[in-house]
Amino acid sequence: MSAPAVATAAEGATRIILVHGTGHGGWCWYRVTTLLRAAGHRVDAPDLAASGADARRLRDAPTFEDYTRPLLDALRGLPDGERAVLVGHSFGGMSVALAAEAFPEKVAAAVFVTAFLPDCANPRSHVIEKLALTDWMDSVTDAEHVPPSVFLGPEFLRRKLYQLSPPEDYTLSQSLARVSSYYVADLRGQPPFSEARYGAARKVYVVCEQDRAMVEPYQRAMISGCPVEEVREIADADHMAMFSAPAELAGHIADVANTYA
Repeated sequence: MSAPAVATAAEGATRIILVHGTGHGGWCWYRVTTLLRAAGHRVDAPDLAASGADARRLRDAPTFEDYTRPLLDALRGLPDGERAVLVGHSFGGMSVALAAEAFPEKVAAAVFVTAFLPDCANPRSHVIEKLALTDWMDSVTDAEHVPPSVFLGPEFLRRKLYQLSPPEDYTLSQSLARVSSYYVADLRGQPPFSEARYGAARKVYVVCEQDRAMVEPYQRAMISGCPVEEVREIADADHMAMFSAPAELAGHIADVANTYA
């Protein structure tokens, strides 16, 4: 099946903010960003703290809110009355949830692309701690670092995240990947996200069926625990859907931006 065309931005289409996952940066959205902008969409792909080209070191972002600050600042800076579609990939789903909790009036929709999808009943760390991924292969962790750190190993990336992605994008990741954190202890100490704020955001989940890390059954288990407006599916996407299925993913994002204006 051919990928859907990326819909041209409708009049009044919502701004799109793309949020990367652990160890990555705004760079990982370059294919999707190019497709969306070519169709007339307004797109930003910020680097979160200590990620991508951001100059800070991980120790400069000791809390999850510190890490997510660039996204929060982007929403805070939107003109009065303007809203954005937030698109979170992988751990980026947690940053999208925090942004929706902090600025519900500025979020037109929250899109989760094979991403952590927290609910409003459990501690914020719950969906991370329930992920049944036991073989991190050559990834390196340091529990004594503040915050506890993780560096996703090259073989883990190649076999678990990038197995269907173009080899040049995997090579790019080896030049740009950085040490990061899942901030589990910090998130565990926070109250659940609220029904009135994050819970009220209109949510769309994009299931990536060939993901070997956030496997499809777990994606669907999170969806069953947190109501969403729509579930969309990409049959041939690995964890890095922006590389393995960029046109199809961009098509879904464009459609959401036009629909949830």
